[in-house]
Amino acid sequence: MDDPGTGAPDPSPDTEHSADAGHGLDPGATAFMGLGLSIGVAMAVLVGGGVLVDNWLHWSPYGLLVGLALGLVMAVVLAVGTVKKYL
Repeated sequence: MDDPGTGAPDPSPDTEHSADAGHGLDPGATAFMGLGLSIGVAMAVLVGGGVLVDNWLHWSPYGLLVGLALGLVMAVVLAVGTVKKYL
């Protein structure tokens, strides 16, 4: 059936466009999946950097511990920033 105002076809429930309805992810879900990825990357980079500093300066385990602490701080900052958008 055509839309009388525009002459364009009216999408009805039996068209291909409605087949995707309800199967996409909620924007909040994608934001929190991105948050998980960001936290994982931040932890890997900072802890890995701490291990490299340990090996370079022979400070074991202090570089690892500093990298872990900075990674945890970064994870909290990222989580608070993401959750704040949805409160």
